[in-house]
This record gives sequence, C-alpha cells and structure tokens, in this order.
Amino acid sequence: MSNTSTACLFCAHRVAGTLLCRLPLLASAALMFNLVILSGASAQDRMPPVAPEQYDEAQKKAAAEFQAARKGPAFGPFLVLMRSPELMNAYRTFGDYLRFKASVGNKLTELVILVTAREWTQDYEWYVHAPIALKHGISQDIIDAIAHGRRPTDMSEDMEVCYDLTIELHRNKRVADTTYARAVKLFGEKGVIDIVGINGYYTSLAMAMNTTRMPIPADGKRLPRFPE
Repeated sequence: MSNTSTACLFCAHRVAGTLLCRLPLLASAALMFNLVILSGASAQDRMPPVAPEQYDEAQKKAAAEFQAARKGPAFGPFLVLMRSPELMNAYRTFGDYLRFKASVGNKLTELVILVTAREWTQDYEWYVHAPIALKHGISQDIIDAIAHGRRPTDMSEDMEVCYDLTIELHRNKRVADTTYARAVKLFGEKGVIDIVGINGYYTSLAMAMNTTRMPIPADGKRLPRFPE
C-alpha cells in the first residue's frame, strides 16, 4: 500500500471518530461497516461485518442498545459477535463494568488487557488498548516489554502484582498463594475478582477474534509472533 493510501485510511479513521456520535444509528453503523471493509478485511477474515441493512430484528435491537450505551455503533469484536446479538449485548454489558468501572482503576485495567492481548497474540486488542494504556500512565518502555514477551522493569508494586497474577492465570491456569496474598492485601477480595474478570472477558474476546481471524486496521502493526 502506498504512503498516500495509508495516510488516507488514517484520516478516514480520525474523521469517523468525530462523526460517529453525531450520526443516526443506521447511518453511523453503515459508516463503521464501510470503514472496516476499507481498512483491510483480508481474504482470511472468516466473519466479515454484517451490513447494517442486513440486520435481522434481534440484531437491530442489539445495535440500538449498543448505540445507546456506548454512544456509537458496534465496532471491533462486537461486529463479530453480532452473529449472536443476545450474546453481543451481554458482552457489551459485561465490558461496561470491567473496562470502565472495575475497582482496580483504569491504569491497572489497561495493564491486564495488554498482558491478555500479548498472551493471546491478539492484534486488534493490542491496537486499541496500547494507546489507551499510554494515556493512562503506563510507560512506553513497559508497553514495549510486554509486546516482546519480557517482564517489564520499573513497575510500581500494584502493577507488579497485577502483572504476576495475570501471567500466572494465563500460563499456569491458577495463582500461587504468595501472589494471591499480595493481591488481596493490595486490592481486597473484590479487586482480585475484578482482575480475574478482566482477564476472562478479554480472553474471550481474543478467542472470538482469533477464531474468526478478524483483521486489524491498515495503520495497525501486528504483535511479534513467538517463536520468530
């Protein structure tokens, strides 16, 4: 793709971000659909987005509820999940709490999401959340270390505990007593459950996107594959 084409796609994404919340539901959903197609739906994409004009009644209802809750049309993994609109809406409700209201706060939530995206080599999750993590105060050095499969240095204690608990869940499928005790001391039992919930939610989204081979936008960069 030429530099001019890439620049045009990038501009299209930025313009869309400004326009989506101002458009009626069907118009904004159609714009999002067209942008996804434009931004690189590959031949490997097993479940390209369903065109909004092809939605059945259950999909129209789920799309309207998504629009009302998130102030914009369904995007990313929610376009895949639209094949099962009731499930998609349940995911959106689940994510409304875990993404925005979890008791451990946005910074640690984004750390857990990045580690989950890395463990599942989920490019779209990383594409969306690495910039958000940076915005919430996670340094570029820490983000880069996670991207390359290294344990970051210079993490605060709460970040270390979140990182360790998350890594143990993904790799060992359980959490060591010492890690659990540190997590409860810092975050309480509610916080530990919220961390586990964030892990589970973003793992399930990664599973859906990896299964369907959902592509990333044209301006995105794939995570390193291990081993390479």
